[in-house]
Amino acid sequence: MSHSPPIFPDLAGKSVLITGGASGIGRAAALAFAQAGGRVVIADVDEAGGVETAAQINQTGGEAIFVLADVSQSDQVKNMVAHAVQAYGRLDCAFNNAGFEGRLARTADVTEADFDRIIAVNLKGVWLCLKHELNQMLRQGSGVIVNTASVAGLVGAHSMSAYGASKHGVVGLTRAAAVEYADKEIRVNAVCPSVIDTPMARRGFAQFPQFRQNVEAANPSRRLGQPEEVVTAVLWLCSAASSFVTGAALPVDGGFTAQ
Repeated sequence: MSHSPPIFPDLAGKSVLITGGASGIGRAAALAFAQAGGRVVIADVDEAGGVETAAQINQTGGEAIFVLADVSQSDQVKNMVAHAVQAYGRLDCAFNNAGFEGRLARTADVTEADFDRIIAVNLKGVWLCLKHELNQMLRQGSGVIVNTASVAGLVGAHSMSAYGASKHGVVGLTRAAAVEYADKEIRVNAVCPSVIDTPMARRGFAQFPQFRQNVEAANPSRRLGQPEEVVTAVLWLCSAASSFVTGAALPVDGGFTAQ
C-alpha cells in the first residue's frame, strides 16, 4: 500500500524536532517533514538508526541532523532542545514520539523493572520533552507540539497495563498543556495510533505469533496501519491547517476505538 506524502506548504523552513526518529513512525515523520521542506532534528537512543534517518534526508537534498538522546534523562532532553535551537535558530514543531512497549504481560505479571522503564520513557520522557520545548516556545512566542499516545491511552488493552497507563498519562499531559498554553500561540495535541506496522509491533508479534492475526481481526479495517498514515495526521496537526485544534487526542486507528 502506497501513501503519497501530504502537502503542507507552511511547514517549509520550519525547525522540527522528532524523538524516536531512528525507525518506525519517527523515521517516517522525519522523512515526511523533510519532504515538506522542514529542517529536521532527529533524536533517539539508537545512534545507528538515527544517523541513517538523517543520511536519507540529507542525501535527497533535505536538511537534517541527529542528536543522541534518552528522553528519560532530563539533562539529555535539555541538551536535545538546545541543540535544535542552536542548529536552526528556533523550535517550531516538536513530535514527541519516543516510546518503549515492554513485554506483553497481565498486570500481576509485569515486573517492577519493566513498569519503571515504560513509565520513564513513555510518560516522564514526554513530560521532560514538553517542559523544555514549551520553555523554548514561550521564549520565541509560538510553537506546535504533537505527542504520540496510543489507542491504549483511550481504552483498556489486554496484557499492556503499564504501557496503557503511560499512554493514558500522555493524553492527560497533552490536554493539560494545551489548556495552559492555548493563549500563548502554542498548540499541543496527541495522536493515538492503533497497532502500526513498525519494528516495535513486530517485536510483539515475535513474542506471540497469534497477536498479529488477533489485532487485524479486532480492527474494523481488518489490517494494521502504516507509519505514513499516522504521519499524515502529525503533519496536519503541526500545520496551519489545524490552527484551531489543541488538546485533541486524535485516534488514527482504522475505526478500532469507534466500536
